[in-house]
Amino acid sequence: MNSDRDPKDEFLAANEAPDAVEPGGDPSAPPNVSLLSAAADDTLLDRVVGGVREVFDPEIPLNIYDLGLIYKIDINDQNQVAIDMTLTSPMCPVAGSLPGEVEMAARGVDGVADVVVELVWEPTWGPEVMSEAARLELGIF
Repeated sequence: MNSDRDPKDEFLAANEAPDAVEPGGDPSAPPNVSLLSAAADDTLLDRVVGGVREVFDPEIPLNIYDLGLIYKIDINDQNQVAIDMTLTSPMCPVAGSLPGEVEMAARGVDGVADVVVELVWEPTWGPEVMSEAARLELGIF
């Protein structure tokens, strides 16, 4: 194995479909999230999002999806899921456990073959990446 390759790229490269389509768009989704799916099951992406929405930030009473911590969910034609996520801060006390919770939530969705979660720091998280509903719930207008 070439150590210069990104494991997530290797995970998806063999079966990634060039015709992956972005869903019609969820107006309630955070503004920065990228959702792509090449899965034959056109409900799989929505179900993975639903699974991820079951994971809550322990310090802010919101799920991590609406909080804007999920930057990307890509599903290839083999139902392998790649998720890019961030944290509210690099000093977040759940930095060691939250990505694993996201992985387990996505892995628990029926039809998912495998999951890779990558913790990223760019772009930096801020309240502007939260969904409109999350900003309203926290009183951030």
